[in-house]
Amino acid sequence: MKKIIFIPVLLIFMSITIMSMMKAKKIKIVFFGDSITQMGINKGGYIDRIKNLINEKGIQNNFEIIGAGVGYDKIYDLYLRMEDDVLAKMPDVVVIYEGVNDVGHKYSTHTGTDIEKYERFYSAIIKKLQAKGIKVFVCTPTLLGEKKDKANPQDAEIDAYSDIIRKLAASMNCTLIDLRKIFVDYVQANNIENKGLGFLTVDGIHPSELGNQLLADEMTKALHIQ
Repeated sequence: MKKIIFIPVLLIFMSITIMSMMKAKKIKIVFFGDSITQMGINKGGYIDRIKNLINEKGIQNNFEIIGAGVGYDKIYDLYLRMEDDVLAKMPDVVVIYEGVNDVGHKYSTHTGTDIEKYERFYSAIIKKLQAKGIKVFVCTPTLLGEKKDKANPQDAEIDAYSDIIRKLAASMNCTLIDLRKIFVDYVQANNIENKGLGFLTVDGIHPSELGNQLLADEMTKALHIQ
C-alpha cells in the first residue's frame, strides 16, 4: 500500500520540479549591432531603458538582456564576430540593428559596404542564427541626419538599404522592426525647427535621450515586453 501511494507522490514531486525549472528559464535576448547598440547599455541608452522597464514590471526573472554592439562595425564585422559575441551566448532571440555605418562610412572613411555585399552578409547572418533555432528580429537603420522631407544627403541610400532589410524579413521569416520609418515619420511630424541634429540624435546618428526612449519603446513593443 505504501508503494502505491509513494509512486504517485514521487511523480507529482518530479512534475512540479520540472515545471519549476521550465518556469525559471529566462528568455535570452542579444542586441547585435554597432556603436548605437554599444552605447545602448550605458545609463539612459535604449538597452538600459529596456532593462529598467523589465525591472519596473517585476519580470526580470523572465528575461536576460545582452548588448553585443561594437563601435564602427559594419555588417561584415557582425558576421565575423557572430560566433563569439552571439552564438556562444546561446540566445533565444537576436535583434540585429546595423546599417548606418555601411552607408555613412562610404563618405566619411570610404570603407562602407556596397548594397549587394550588404544583402549577402545580412542574409548569411540570418541563416546562421536560424540554423541554431534562434528567433531573429531585424531593424532598419534610423537616421543619417534629421532634416525633414528627405533633405539629408544620404536619405535615398539609407532608404535603399532599409528596403533590403524589409525584403529579407519577408523572405526569411524574420520579425521586422521598421525603425527607419518610425524615426522618419517622427521627425517629419515633430522636428518643427527642422534641425539636422539635436532632436532624436546628438550628432545626426547616435540617439539622444528622446531617440533612445523611442528605440526602447519600439523594441519592447516588438518583443512583447510590455
